[in-house]
Amino acid sequence: MKLITAVVRPERVQQVKEALFQAGIKGLTLSRVSGHGGEQEVVERYRGTRVIVEFHDKVEFKMAVSEPFIELAIEAICRGARTGEVGDGKIFVTPLERVIRIRTGEEDNSALTPVAPKTLTPTR
Repeated sequence: MKLITAVVRPERVQQVKEALFQAGIKGLTLSRVSGHGGEQEVVERYRGTRVIVEFHDKVEFKMAVSEPFIELAIEAICRGARTGEVGDGKIFVTPLERVIRIRTGEEDNSALTPVAPKTLTPTR
């Protein structure tokens, strides 16, 4: 089991979400965050004052997945988030020690997305 955290551009949220759903990953959490990576600082004017924007708006996806879904999730996020420009984001994969579904008490893989990924049929 892994916790996958992805930080992406806000304008790519819909594409990432659709790619994850197509891969069979339905359980996720979204948060609006601010961050600074490789992007340049932006100088703007606000009420006649020069303002340097260091932190850029981003969206953070978090999902706990079983082993068969790890690569599917990474590929889906890359496919949905990639523009080829600086600031596309990052994906972090960390191990999960234990997961408990509060409603049922199920633990670990039983508490996650179904264990076997859906087989995608290519569209023509």
